Amino acid sequence: MSAQSPTDDAAEWPADAVEVARIIDAWGVKGWIKLQPFATDPQALFSSRRWHLLPPAHAIGGAAVPPLLHVTQAKSHGDSVVAAARELADRDAARALRGARVFVARSSFPTAQDDEFYWVDLIGAEVVNREGALLGRVTALIDTGSHSVLCVRRTDAGPDESDATAERLIPFVSAYVDRVDVAARRIEVDWGLDY
Repeated sequence: MSAQSPTDDAAEWPADAVEVARIIDAWGVKGWIKLQPFATDPQALFSSRRWHLLPPAHAIGGAAVPPLLHVTQAKSHGDSVVAAARELADRDAARALRGARVFVARSSFPTAQDDEFYWVDLIGAEVVNREGALLGRVTALIDTGSHSVLCVRRTDAGPDESDATAERLIPFVSAYVDRVDVAARRIEVDWGLDY
């Protein structure tokens, strides 16, 4: 395996792993960790008791990060999440994980309700308008507080073209989004090519 492999045991790493949080520090003295979830509703963290870890992207050397945590407790704590795991016996063990990236299997996410979508399922989807014209592909979403916004990069945009000219921002609201087909990775919108 290459140095970039998430774990020495490739069978353990889920094929549908999604990064959902980052460990920001130890919490308390009994080996709990404090995490910054990437979603306002951290249900993906709560739905799985197996959290896969990677060291921080900028890590060089330092303490080894275990590839897997078996979570025994997890709860919301303000805007963060705190958790205990079998592998963490004390504060020092928890503190050694600062900056580690937390992944869970997409298959363990709670089932979304009708007209609810996980952002990870929308990234990469093609966006077409009512006339069938391809507007581009979703590269990201922005949370404005009141609603989300699709960042759609035009397929004809050059690789060096700035987002300001290569990207369309489409509010992800029913007034503009007609249909989302997660399985087909396609979003149909009421949006013109010249918007």
